[in-house]
Amino acid sequence: MTIGMNQGQQQDFSAEAARSHMVDGNMLRLLPGGCERLEVLIDLIEGARRRLDLYYYIFAKDDCGERIVDALIEARNRDVAVTLIVDAFGSATTPSAFFEPLIDAGVRFAWFGARRSTRYLIRNHQKMAIADGARVVIGGFNCERLYFGKADDVAAWCDLGLLVEGPLVARLREWFDDMAAWTLDTEQRFRGLRRIVRDWQPGEGRAVWLMGGPTRHLNGWARRVKRDLESARRLDLVAAYFSPGGGMIRRMNRIARRGIARLVTALHSDNGATIGAARYLYARLLRTGVGIFEYRPQKLHMKLIVIDGIAYVGSANFDKRSLFINLELMLRVEDEAFAAEARALIDRMVSESRHVDEPTYARMSGPLRKIIWWFDYLLVGVLDYTVTRRLNFRRRTRK
Repeated sequence: MTIGMNQGQQQDFSAEAARSHMVDGNMLRLLPGGCERLEVLIDLIEGARRRLDLYYYIFAKDDCGERIVDALIEARNRDVAVTLIVDAFGSATTPSAFFEPLIDAGVRFAWFGARRSTRYLIRNHQKMAIADGARVVIGGFNCERLYFGKADDVAAWCDLGLLVEGPLVARLREWFDDMAAWTLDTEQRFRGLRRIVRDWQPGEGRAVWLMGGPTRHLNGWARRVKRDLESARRLDLVAAYFSPGGGMIRRMNRIARRGIARLVTALHSDNGATIGAARYLYARLLRTGVGIFEYRPQKLHMKLIVIDGIAYVGSANFDKRSLFINLELMLRVEDEAFAAEARALIDRMVSESRHVDEPTYARMSGPLRKIIWWFDYLLVGVLDYTVTRRLNFRRRTRK
C-alpha cells in the first residue's frame, strides 16, 4: 500500500510550521525548511559581534558556499574572531584555493583529518555554527546548495536543522574549543581524539549535548539512546542511513510489541548501498509490527529520533558508523511539547512516504534483490565498521 501525496500536494516544511520551545532556559526551534536553514545560518553569521566557530563535514564550492564565505569575510572585517574547520574526507572535492580568501582575511582555518593517512576511516561528521557562545545552528545539513533547497526541488536533500539560544551554547563552545585545539594545534593523533570523546561530560538537565566518537566502549550518544530505547513504548525514527546491529533491531522490535514503532528511511539517496542495507533489515522489523516508510519527494538526509517524550536532533544516522565510529553531535531534549512537534514533522513525512507493509515487501524483495541487499548490508553495516574499528584501534597502540 502507498501512503502519500502527489507532487502538487507536497507540503513545504516552512518556518510557519515550527515554533520556539523553552527548555531549561534555552530557546529551541526546529528548522525543517531548506531555504529557512540558509537564512538562519546567514543571520547567525551576520549577527555575530565577537566570535564565530564553525565546523562542517561538507563545505562545497558553489553559490551557497560562496555566500557563506563572503559572510565570514565580512565578519572578520568587523573584527569578529572566526574559526572554520572542515572535514578532509567530506570536503575532499573542494579545492583548497576556495578557502584562501578566508585565510587572507584572518580566519583560523583547518582541515580535520588531513594529517592522517587513515582520514577515510575516522570522519568528523558534526555540523555546527556558533555565534558569540550564545546562538548555534546544528543539524544534519552541510554547506552545499542541495541542503538548502525548497521542498519541491526533487534534487535537494530533505534535512533538518535546529537553532539553539541560551546557556547550552556556551557548553557546546567548550567542545568546539577541544576539537579546534586537536585539529589546529596538535599532530591529530588518534589517542588524543579518543580521550576528548571519552572525557566529555554532558552534564544534567532536560537538554544535553551528546557526543559520538571512536571509543573502546559505548560513547555518550550511543549509551544514552540505547538506554532510552530499553523501556520506551513509542518510537518514531527518521534515519537517512539505517543499518544498525542486531541489538538495536531487537530494541525496536520490543517497542513495537508493547506500543508503536515507526521508521522513515530513504527511497532516494546518493548511495544505493545504504538503501539496500536498510531493506535487508525490513523483514526482521515487519514481523513485530514496526511501521516502515520510505520518503518519496526528495533524497533523505534527516536524522531525527523521538522516543516517548524525548527527541534527539543532530548529525548522527542510525547505523554502526554513526553510533560507534564517527564524531557526531546530538542534542537530547526531554520535553513533551518539543517531542510532539518533532513527531508531528514525522507524521507529515509519513504522509508523503511509501508504506512498506508485508505485502509490499514481498513484491519488492525477490531472491536476487535479497542477495543484493545482503551484500549491501555486508558492505555498509559490517565491513566498513569492522575494518575501520580494527585498523584505528590497532593504530592507537603504536602512538
